[in-house]
Amino acid sequence: MKIAPNPKPFRYSVGDRGEVCAAEYLRKKGFKVLQANYRCALGEIDLVAEKAGRIHFVEVKTRSGKGFGSPEAAVDLRKQVKLVKLAAWYLKDKRLQDPPVSFDVMGITLEEGLAPEIRFFEGAFEKGEVR
Repeated sequence: MKIAPNPKPFRYSVGDRGEVCAAEYLRKKGFKVLQANYRCALGEIDLVAEKAGRIHFVEVKTRSGKGFGSPEAAVDLRKQVKLVKLAAWYLKDKRLQDPPVSFDVMGITLEEGLAPEIRFFEGAFEKGEVR
């Protein structure tokens, strides 16, 4: 069986493009990106980074315009609870013994012809705030 090449060029999804922008932004701010798209049985962490001995779990939300509000507003309580559980799984999986952590949110708006608009909320919520 012969498979014809896809006639359409390969394109990243809006979410993938946002995560690439987010990782680059963090690197420029002095973070070391430890892992992108960490997957486990519970789900996925967009980015795990480290800076000054603190592990940052970063949820990245990307929109292609401003028609549906700010992307970071999509990180609701349900998503925060899930991120805390995913972080616990990650720390156990990597055998990291109770390091300081930060739960961060990054909102990215990608509009055609404009530079990405990036909003980074370091320490957006605390583990104890999520029930």
